[in-house]
Amino acid sequence: MSLDLNALTAVSPIDGRYGRKTAPLRAVASEYALIRYRVIVEITWLKILAAEPAVADIDELSPSAEIQLDAIIDNFDVAQAERVKALEAKTNHDVKAVEYYLRECVANHAELAGVSEFIHFAATSEDINNLAYSIMLSQARDEHILPRVDDVLNSIRHLARNSAGLAMLARTHGQPASPTTLGKEMAVFAGRIERQREQLASVAILGKMNGAVGNYNAHLAAYPDADWPGIAHRLIERLGLHASPITTQIEPHDFIAEYAHAITRLNTVLTDFARDLWGYISLGYFRQASLAGEVGSSTMPHKVNPIDFENAEGNLGIANALFEHFAHKLPISRFQRDLTDSTVLRNLGVAISHGELAYGSLLRGMSKIEPDADRIATDLGSNWMVLAEAIQTVMRARGVPGAYEQLKTLTRGRVIDADVVHQFIATLDIPDSDKQRLTAIRPADYVGNAPEQARAFSHDNRTQEISH
Repeated sequence: MSLDLNALTAVSPIDGRYGRKTAPLRAVASEYALIRYRVIVEITWLKILAAEPAVADIDELSPSAEIQLDAIIDNFDVAQAERVKALEAKTNHDVKAVEYYLRECVANHAELAGVSEFIHFAATSEDINNLAYSIMLSQARDEHILPRVDDVLNSIRHLARNSAGLAMLARTHGQPASPTTLGKEMAVFAGRIERQREQLASVAILGKMNGAVGNYNAHLAAYPDADWPGIAHRLIERLGLHASPITTQIEPHDFIAEYAHAITRLNTVLTDFARDLWGYISLGYFRQASLAGEVGSSTMPHKVNPIDFENAEGNLGIANALFEHFAHKLPISRFQRDLTDSTVLRNLGVAISHGELAYGSLLRGMSKIEPDADRIATDLGSNWMVLAEAIQTVMRARGVPGAYEQLKTLTRGRVIDADVVHQFIATLDIPDSDKQRLTAIRPADYVGNAPEQARAFSHDNRTQEISH
């Protein structure tokens, strides 16, 4: 049985179950988008050639011709892409189909029809494809990935500012540890995410237009006096990309590995964040909004699950698995060219889409939680043993021997309260001023400069909220 494609019959949940959420990426990372980018590259190449005096057999294009070419791009829709696919069915070659499509488009324009042999001039398929994929990665990053990450980052910064002074029991190895503040811990994640975000934003996206094995062989055969590297660089810069310095038939894809690794690192930090938020919710440190009609369990009516953070973690994992494969596989090609990269590159949009799902889940999860200050305070107030660090450090500073060992005996593996701590402090051979100061400290006071770190991070010039 064969079923028509729709959201219910799609094999991939990217286009099925989650199709509504990933729909904005269709204009950037779909087969349609790839074909459109190829059209843009071919038309831009034709314009560059026409403007080059050293390419003597094609004159600079008239305004009418420029308008016609621009209209091909502006009017390129799914129906036009389907025409390209129909041509591909005959040629069995996706890039050649684009060339034939463009020849059809200019057939009724005398000037452009007269220079149609310069469509795809001296180019190998990979000249067009590598630039098309580079445009895809550039637009996906700048128009989708970074804005969504910025939304997540700003949400975390907001939480960091609002809870900068909210004292919280820290946990190392899962055990009670010296107190911190909720805001400071959120600020740590914001700082990590910001750093990885900037590294992704700084990855140079490369491209090449240098022929069948990267030597401008055909170009120089036709016009030996032309500055072909310069001409190619002008094309690449006009497309908003950076010229790859030296290549074989293919752009080596090393920059895609850099891009993929940058996203992987970013997604790894976000995975860590999702897991910690899940943990804080399970501890009761956050209350979750209960949405009308929503069900948390098919049998336990009371449950409000942290499903958004779980979905984020799952999708980040799938995205990273794909990006890791891209990084390891794409820079490897036998001799001057093999086609093992072709099917891999077609999955770039799948990986980007899983990231899009994850970022959306994190934002939804963040919008539904609120710190439970009472629960956080109760937990911290039940763990007076965390003051052992402060007490033994003051004792050591005053020359009391065996300070660490004394506090270990008093607190390790035991639950103690304020009375036990204060009675111990009263026995110490330290100045009365130190005793008074230590006795006055509650667990909620023992947070070091965590509030200042959280507030400073949230308001200094490095971490102003990103607007886009």
